[in-house]
Amino acid sequence: MATIAYNLGMNQLTLVLPFALPNAELAADLLKVLQAPALAALLSRTSAFNFEAFDNAKRLLPHEAWLAHALGLAPAPNGEAAQAAFAAQAMRGYGLVPEPDARYFLLHPAHLAIARSHISLEDLRQLKLSEDDGRALFDIAAPYFDEIGQPLAYGDALTWFMRADAWSDLQCASPDAATTQDLSVWMPEGEHARAARRLQNEVQMLWHEHPVNAAREERGLKAVNSFWIWGASLANAEAARCAASLHTRDAPGWLAALAEPSRRDASPNSVLANQQDAIVVLGGLIEAAQAQEWGMWLQQLQALEADWFAPLLAALKDGRLGQLRLVLSHRDAWLSCTTSKLAQRKFWRTITLNKLKAS
Repeated sequence: MATIAYNLGMNQLTLVLPFALPNAELAADLLKVLQAPALAALLSRTSAFNFEAFDNAKRLLPHEAWLAHALGLAPAPNGEAAQAAFAAQAMRGYGLVPEPDARYFLLHPAHLAIARSHISLEDLRQLKLSEDDGRALFDIAAPYFDEIGQPLAYGDALTWFMRADAWSDLQCASPDAATTQDLSVWMPEGEHARAARRLQNEVQMLWHEHPVNAAREERGLKAVNSFWIWGASLANAEAARCAASLHTRDAPGWLAALAEPSRRDASPNSVLANQQDAIVVLGGLIEAAQAQEWGMWLQQLQALEADWFAPLLAALKDGRLGQLRLVLSHRDAWLSCTTSKLAQRKFWRTITLNKLKAS
């Protein structure tokens, strides 16, 4: 087989790995177990490296702010105005057409758990809501939203959209930022926060003792007893444009919808074959990290070593990929490092996973 010439390969690939940075207090022990020489090479022999702390007061996670900026949907991730304005663009990914200059929110059916001292949002990935059940809950809620002039649109079982033009002041947290937290400091804020809470209460009553929830509880599943809104954006006539193509894998519906349908189950081969500069978001580490299931987290990262890091390191070395940027994060920080074929020749740099200990 003929070797692919360097100038026929992809120029730059950015691999975004939410929660690839472990908790600082556990990092040393976890990295003793992890066997990931390809990832170590990518992290150690670099041409650029940057680590930044992230302020959770922005009510979203570092990778969400980074991605919104990269896709041209929001300001710089560490700026005061950092936001996750994904709703209108995600609508388009579901084949929905947002009204020009209308304001839309992402809306997710959810389970709020009441503990002795606080209320928490369960990880949406664990809700296991089928399309039939999601549609049934949507159908009973939609007329009420129509009545109050804030109509709903259906994307999939866990991803709906609400139009609320007047709620430009509402500051919302992303569900992954709020999951596992005390919701007293993560609920929507702003002039319309009370109206949002009232709407939430009305929907809770609509869904209380609904047959869908009764059947779910019989199967040992948690009731869908509320919803979560976030990701507000103004629908401009032109969709946001990004110089790089977006690819996803193991991503929630709203995130996958930001990519073209053929790019929502990415693999190194499919991404490299595209030959266009690309951003790839791999979401498989989030659930384990949020639940602090570090054994599962190690298994997921070990799979990424075989499925992604080793093939991409090989692609760098043989010229099919010009440059690889890794963007890794946890709740409070993110790091970015860039490597290339030339950088991988820096033999004097020890190959180590120590950069994952960044805190």
